[in-house]
Amino acid sequence: MAINATLATGRPLLVRGEPGVGKSQLARAAAVQLGRRFRHHAVDASTEPRDLLSSVDAVARLAEAQLVGALGWGDRRAVAIENFIRPGALWWAFDECSAAAQARRAGDAIADPAGAPDRGVVLLVDEIDKADSAIPNALLDALGHRRFDVPGCGTVEMTSSARPLVIITTNEERSLPDAFLRRCFVLHLSLPDDDTGAAVREALSARGAAHFPDCPREILSAAADLIARRRLAMRRQRQPAPGVAEYIDLLDAVLVQRRDGIDPIALLTEIATFVLDKHAPPAPITERDP
Repeated sequence: MAINATLATGRPLLVRGEPGVGKSQLARAAAVQLGRRFRHHAVDASTEPRDLLSSVDAVARLAEAQLVGALGWGDRRAVAIENFIRPGALWWAFDECSAAAQARRAGDAIADPAGAPDRGVVLLVDEIDKADSAIPNALLDALGHRRFDVPGCGTVEMTSSARPLVIITTNEERSLPDAFLRRCFVLHLSLPDDDTGAAVREALSARGAAHFPDCPREILSAAADLIARRRLAMRRQRQPAPGVAEYIDLLDAVLVQRRDGIDPIALLTEIATFVLDKHAPPAPITERDP
């Protein structure tokens, strides 16, 4: 329903939830289901507002300038900035033809993603909360105007008849601007926690069966039980609780190392120590000498 509403209005979809609950996978699944191209930009602390639109390969440009200077001859137009501009994910989502032309100009190899070009793009902007507020503001500005300027290359406009489906994820590491939230649809994803952990066990086991169809049911259930019990304990201590990501890692590690003669449940319990114990234990309380 959230995807359909986003497609109908052109609004971005902000997906909230704990790490590993399936936020990024939702965008990939939507691209497959809709037959669209999939584009992805992972935000980090060094991401700048223009990185979603385009970036300049300053290192390659400097190397070219040094080569021209050392040789003392050559066409100085070779170091023009437009020869070193690489299209960002939003450029590909707006106008794939001009993005491909610019990528070739910059000497980039062009991969042909799955999906029909005329059906539009699913653009995933992953973990937008890792950057400052300038990133969501720049994204909304480009989407609102359906165009943006690239110095040296001119204006990039949204040419596709199908507007891009923009899905943005956050792990809640920092708050997002209120103006940004007002212009997004918001979908909350979470595991179905309850006081007993039964709902989590059922949800995780279903995820595990889909991810590892050949995994024995006893391993799926035992791993889900470990995660469920740890979630209850960590929430009581007000600490980050394990989720789908840890569950999948745990199953993957057990299935890779499983061999004849080794009890898989014992192996699961042993590996769980490394998968789940990610926080330092509390320091012991000692009485001071009088």
